[in-house]
Amino acid sequence: MFLVRVLACVALLAMPVAMAAQPSQPPPAQEEFVPLSEVPPSEQIPAFTLVAAAYGFVWLALIGYIWSVNQRLQKVERELTQLNRGGA
Repeated sequence: MFLVRVLACVALLAMPVAMAAQPSQPPPAQEEFVPLSEVPPSEQIPAFTLVAAAYGFVWLALIGYIWSVNQRLQKVERELTQLNRGGA
């Protein structure tokens, strides 16, 4: 009984591989390039919106990083000033 189950599982697993190995017919070849005059709305990509959002994100990240470095630098300068006043 166990052998029958194993053989059935192997047969079920091998079936998609055997079906995929059968060659399918290629689509008919075109004679020349045919330009597409109008792209359907379902296939259009909002490129300007995506590029603008990406640039906006990068600029905000850069400005945030510069602000963060500036805040840390000011803190270090204040600490150095306190050390120079107290240590002298």
